[in-house]
Amino acid sequence: MAILTSLVDPGAEAFRANSAIYGGLLGTLRSRYAWALAGGGAHMVDRHRARGKIPARDRIDLLVDPQTPFLELSPLAAWGLYDNKVPAAGIVTGIGTIRGVVCMIIANDATTKGGSFFKETVRKHIRAQDIALENGLPVVYLVDCGGANLSQGDEVFPDQDHFGGAFYRQCRMSASGIPQIAAVFGECTAGGAYIPALSDEIVMTSENSSIHLGGPQIVKAAIKEIVDRETLGGAEMHCTISGVADHFARDEREAIAKTRDIVGALGRVQKVYGEAKPSRPPLYDAAEIPGIVGADLTRPFDQREIIARLVDGSEFHEFKPGYGATLVCGFAHLHGLPVGILANNGVLFSESALKGAHFIELCDQRNVPLLFLQNITGFMVGSEAERNGIAKNSAKLVYAVANARVPRYTLVTGGSYGAGNYGMSGRGFRPRFMFMWPNARLGTMSPDVGSSVLMDLRRSSISRNPASEDELAAYEAKLRRMFEEQSDPYYCTSRLWDDGLIEPQDTRDVLGLCLTIGALQPPVTGNRPVYRM
Repeated sequence: MAILTSLVDPGAEAFRANSAIYGGLLGTLRSRYAWALAGGGAHMVDRHRARGKIPARDRIDLLVDPQTPFLELSPLAAWGLYDNKVPAAGIVTGIGTIRGVVCMIIANDATTKGGSFFKETVRKHIRAQDIALENGLPVVYLVDCGGANLSQGDEVFPDQDHFGGAFYRQCRMSASGIPQIAAVFGECTAGGAYIPALSDEIVMTSENSSIHLGGPQIVKAAIKEIVDRETLGGAEMHCTISGVADHFARDEREAIAKTRDIVGALGRVQKVYGEAKPSRPPLYDAAEIPGIVGADLTRPFDQREIIARLVDGSEFHEFKPGYGATLVCGFAHLHGLPVGILANNGVLFSESALKGAHFIELCDQRNVPLLFLQNITGFMVGSEAERNGIAKNSAKLVYAVANARVPRYTLVTGGSYGAGNYGMSGRGFRPRFMFMWPNARLGTMSPDVGSSVLMDLRRSSISRNPASEDELAAYEAKLRRMFEEQSDPYYCTSRLWDDGLIEPQDTRDVLGLCLTIGALQPPVTGNRPVYRM
C-alpha cells in the first residue's frame, strides 16, 4: 500500500501562526471541559460526599476495568444554556470496559440540579441508548435521579423522543437481548423509578437509595398517608419485601463491586469481526495537525495531510486519484482495523459525488466501515453545474450514504455546510459516531453566504419596507452574528448535534475505539452489487 508523503514544513511562518491560534482554541476547549468535570461545583460535591456518596465520574472510574479507556460522550452538553448551571446536562455517558465486557454507561450527576432531566439530559440519555442498541452494548445505569425537570414538562415529557422514549428504548433493547443493569445510589422518583424498574438486575445502596413512583410528599397529597422515604421505597424494603431490587449493598463501593460482578456473570462473549492487523503508528505526528488546519476556514488544507497523521503507517490506497479531485477516497487501517475514508478537498462537483457513491458501494460490498472527514461548503451551484446534473449526481451520493450497511463514522475537521453535510454523512444520516474539532463550524450556510443571501432578500423588499443604509448595515451585522453563533462548535455540541468536541491529537485513539466498538457486531450478510457511476 502506498505511503503518504507530507509536504508540511513545521518551520514555516504560516504553520507557526496556525499552531499559535489553534493553541488558543485548545485552551478554550480544556477550560470548558473543566466546567463539565466540576459538576455542580465544589460546594455541591462536598455535600454529596458528606452523605457518603461518590461523584458520578468517580463511580465510573471504580466501575470500569483498571487502565482501560473510557470514551465520554457529549461532555459539553448544555454549555451556554441555563446560565451554565447544568454542566454536561447533569448526566455522564460513555463507553468503557467492565470485567472485559465493553458496555455503555449512563450515570446521573446528582450534584447538578439533583440529577433531574432537562431536555438536553433526555437527548443525551437517549443518544447513549441508541448507540448501545446499534452496537449491541450492555447498558449499565448508575442512577441518582430526581426525574424530569418539571419546569420543562412540555420539552421532556410528551413527545416520542422525550423521557418516555428512554423507557421505550429499554424495553426494545431487552427484546433485542441487550443486558441492562442498574445500580441505584440516590432517590429515584416518578419517571426516574422506571430506569431501574425496567432493568434486568438492580443493586440498591443502603440509606441513600430509594425507588418510588410517588415520593412522600406526593403520597401525602394523594392519599393522605404520611410515610418516610426509607419505609416507602428504601433499599432494605425493596430487597426483602417488594422484590423490586435484587442486590443490597451497604455502601456505594460495595454497590459498584456487585455491579461489576453482575456484568462479569453475563457470560457475554464479544469478538472483533473482520481482518485486524497489528496497530502501527502513523509516520507523522498528530500534534502537527493544528499547524495544518488553523482556525481560518477560508484557507484550504489538504486532507491527505490529516489522513497521514491518523492511519497506520501513513499508508493509504487512494481510489480514483485523478478523477473528482475535490473528494479524496481510499482504503487504510486505523489501529489495525480496515477503514474506507472519504475526505473533502473542496466543493463537491458531479464527478466528486459520483466517485464518492462508487467508493461507498465498494466498501459496502467488502464490509469495510466508512470514515467521513468533513470540510465542505456544499455541492457546486451555478448553471454549468446544473447542466452537468449536480442535482441527480449529488442525490446518488446521498442515496449511497443512506443505504450503506457498514458502520459509518464522521469527523468535522473544518466547515460542514448545507447539503454537503448530508452527502458526507452528517448527523441526519445517523453515523455511528460524529465528532468535531474545536475549529469546526456546522450550519446551513457559512456566515458570508448566509448573510449575503438574506441581505439580497432584504434589499429586494426595500420598496415595501424602506430602510436606511445604517439600518441595513445593522441588519447585516445582526445576520452575520446569528450565523456565526449558530455554527459555532460549542453551540452545536451543547445541543448534541455531535458526540463531542475532541482534540486533533486524540482523534486517532477516539476513532480507533469507535471502529473497535463497531467491529463487535457481525457484518450484514448478503451480496451487494457495485453500480459504476
